[in-house]
Amino acid sequence: MFVKYLTGFLLALSGALVAVWLTIPLPWLIGSLLFTAITKTAGVNSTSHTVFRNIGQWVIGTSLGLYFTPEVLAIISGYSPFIFAGMVFAILLGINGSLILRKWGHVDFKTAWFASAIGGASEMANLAEKNHARTDLVASAHSLRMIMVVVSIPFAFKFLNISGNYPGTEALYFFNTSGFFKLIILTSITGLIFKKLSLPNPWVLGPLLVTILLTGNDTILTYLPNEISKLGQLFIGWSLGDKFGPDFFKKAPRYLSVVAISNTLNLILAFGFSYLLFIISDIPFPTLVLGNSPGGIAEMAITAKVLSLGAPVVTAFHVSRMVFVLLTTSPLYHFFEKHLKPKTSIKRRID
Repeated sequence: MFVKYLTGFLLALSGALVAVWLTIPLPWLIGSLLFTAITKTAGVNSTSHTVFRNIGQWVIGTSLGLYFTPEVLAIISGYSPFIFAGMVFAILLGINGSLILRKWGHVDFKTAWFASAIGGASEMANLAEKNHARTDLVASAHSLRMIMVVVSIPFAFKFLNISGNYPGTEALYFFNTSGFFKLIILTSITGLIFKKLSLPNPWVLGPLLVTILLTGNDTILTYLPNEISKLGQLFIGWSLGDKFGPDFFKKAPRYLSVVAISNTLNLILAFGFSYLLFIISDIPFPTLVLGNSPGGIAEMAITAKVLSLGAPVVTAFHVSRMVFVLLTTSPLYHFFEKHLKPKTSIKRRID
């Protein structure tokens, strides 16, 4: 098993280094992701482990918290109406995707619903299992969604020549060895508590909470060196690419094709919705695109952080959306399931 882990790591690292050489945007994330996915699909016998993704998420959660100074928190609080609008928009994207999958993906409503919800892949797979949906199809839909969003948005930004408009804050801080170990201990304990409580994204949200509480009270223990940030991106890209295998696109090619079409439409809608918010707010358009895109917290936060596109604002959008989606996905499913069945019965009697 060690050989599989080592092979996986070396492949991910090779992909990242090639991406750096090719000047691909977000090379440590996208390079490791694409190279791992391609080699796994080709049948290479490699693997990753949840520990590596946890480390990657810890890096992202901890480093993001360093942005949340009192001034930044005050700015974000003023964006609450737009953040709420983004939460509602995410639900509408999920409804739209479920209707598309149900009609053209040849799956039942429950599978289409949980496969289309803009939430964490593991959380949606768990909800799908509880409601007796096709867990494998739900998981594969979210894997495809993540890789499409993570790859397409940075390349779209590069093509459109969209550059950063938020300065990084880490240059203001100094690395402190003692503070670094204190931060590891505090954030790791919180991550373990979040994990024990079965909270979503524990290794992002736990460390994020700790560093926000510290930074928001003007307590800076240290900053994370750039090398650690790159390693975190590599681990996340590796773990995302590891979800693919030789039979991934062979399991349900029609279904996955419809998922891809639905994701493409959702991305276009996210750009359009973000532009509407941009018109009525003072939030930069690229930041709104990342905040409303159908990607995950860690991946979109990485994109915002590396491209200097307002990581705290993007994080606020995604954390709020994630909580909202988790709280509403099951109740909305039962509501729609209840009201769709009678209509189906009536339609059949009329026919």
